[in-house]
Amino acid sequence: MQKIEEKISKNNTKGNGESRQEANKQLLDAISKRLLKIALTDGDYATDIPALSVHRRNHITDDIPCIYDLGLAVTIAGQKQVTAGQDVYNYGGGEALLASVDMPVVSRVMQASPTEPYLGIMLQLNPQLVMQVASGITPARATRDTQYRALSKSTLDAAMLNALDRLLGLLDEPALLATVTPLVIQEIIARLLVSPHGLHFLQLNAMGTPSRQIANCIAWLKQHYMESISIESLADQAHMSPTTFRQHFKTIAGISPLQYIKHLRLQEARLLMLNEGLDASTSGLQVGYESVSQFNREYARLFGEPPLRDIKKLREAARY
Repeated sequence: MQKIEEKISKNNTKGNGESRQEANKQLLDAISKRLLKIALTDGDYATDIPALSVHRRNHITDDIPCIYDLGLAVTIAGQKQVTAGQDVYNYGGGEALLASVDMPVVSRVMQASPTEPYLGIMLQLNPQLVMQVASGITPARATRDTQYRALSKSTLDAAMLNALDRLLGLLDEPALLATVTPLVIQEIIARLLVSPHGLHFLQLNAMGTPSRQIANCIAWLKQHYMESISIESLADQAHMSPTTFRQHFKTIAGISPLQYIKHLRLQEARLLMLNEGLDASTSGLQVGYESVSQFNREYARLFGEPPLRDIKKLREAARY
């Protein structure tokens, strides 16, 4: 009798697992259809929800250095690889990365084709709203093996996929957009906080902790990266010695403070050249470089091409 009950229990567990997988597949298919109506071809698309953008790639891409703002990056179809410092994250359909602080990363689409494109969503999060929601819920518990990182990966469950589907659906209901969108985003945040993602966000943003001090410095750097900055002054802000500051910073961000500043400057210079038509010399000086030759060297090292050639390549790619 006991063996029969164990067999039934195993069959039910298997059945439940298959049902969950089928439910997730149906939700991913539904979300994919919504995204294909927005992203008609290869590119990045803003939406009427300011925090939400849609991304489509028809081909495998080269490494693309970029900044992941605090928020949730979700792959709906295809596969992407993101590298932050020494950490490498591969995530496919139904998987997501949460950036608990603004992070310079290298992103690469690993699986995509014109008939089966890569489809992704980026949802930026307001840190004040996240902490406000966090004050009213009980987060998941950490284990001894939990290692806190600025980026964390997890598989989204059907409830989270359903919330994302409803958020995208609001784009087709303009009368409800302004009123209902904040409610759905709060639901998404709450679900993040009770998932494994929540442990990383709350630890990195807990008041009075070294992690929070580093997060504050990262936020400050995003506003002041063009200024002359020393490690000693950043360490003073964080109330740490320079050595301790470097260690904590690299643990969280995956790269050193100087590398982080360099990434911010070069990313901003690239945008200035691409969007405002500035030349390389002007852009480099505007973001804080004192030497144009140093700017050109470091730009080519990060993006793989000198500034002029890189911007030309980007503009040509945007035509197709």
